[in-house]
Amino acid sequence: MAFASLFTLLDDIAAIMDDVAVMTKMAAKKTAGVVGDDLALNANQVTGVRAERELPIIWAVAKGSLINKLILIPVALILAVFAPVLIVPLLMLGGAYLCFEGVEKLWHKFAHRHHHDTETTTQPENESTSEADKIKGAIRTDFILSAEIIIIALGVVKDYDTMVKILVLFAIGVGMTVLVYGLVAILVKLDDFGAYLVRQGKAKLGNALLWFMPWFMRGLSVVGTLAMFLVGGGIFVHNWGWLHETLHALHWDSGIMEMLSSLVVGLLVGAICCAIVLPIMKWREHKSPN
Repeated sequence: MAFASLFTLLDDIAAIMDDVAVMTKMAAKKTAGVVGDDLALNANQVTGVRAERELPIIWAVAKGSLINKLILIPVALILAVFAPVLIVPLLMLGGAYLCFEGVEKLWHKFAHRHHHDTETTTQPENESTSEADKIKGAIRTDFILSAEIIIIALGVVKDYDTMVKILVLFAIGVGMTVLVYGLVAILVKLDDFGAYLVRQGKAKLGNALLWFMPWFMRGLSVVGTLAMFLVGGGIFVHNWGWLHETLHALHWDSGIMEMLSSLVVGLLVGAICCAIVLPIMKWREHKSPN
């Protein structure tokens, strides 16, 4: 009887792990688009940082990302059981924050370029503060993207029991964090690898890398900003009932038209959020004592 019980237990464990493997693979496919945006956004966070500080910043953000997922996974499981109606509104709130960040970033880039250049050249002593702000901003952005990844993965395993849900969500959470921040670390150090190749006598390949990487990182910066609108706008496109139905009726809910719709919606949502939030922030700045 003892052996029969043991074999039954092992068979149950094997069945659970088989379900976990299959569901993790499916969830990984579903979340691949968000992970691509996550990669672009996080590589963008270390653009312009001194070479020796790139990996420490990435490591700090990766640790923050893991903490985000350790918070989000239990919360998602609790909401799925007790308050599933709150999941979509919270996801849309996060999408609005991403859109707001994207528009605010564009506003500061184009409207305050001269002020920003003066500030960076006259206040080098604030570099450590700037680094801390970069890390905090990256972790906040990661929180929204991690939430979407966890919610998408939860949707894939919604019909499975709690143990499978927990194992799949943790596998996706940890796996995606390692993948994204591992790739970011490789990308930001490719220019150093180019310099190493030059020192080793492989000047042609090394110089090609050194020439290519600044352009690549600038391109990734643009992609990262677009990703904010695509992810944030996409959350509204997929979860706002009448908008989703309208786009479906117009056959704009797939392919390039879906991306364009998400981009436009993201820009509009971000602009509305900025029109509301930025004046309040400015008013609070003037009201607070110096």
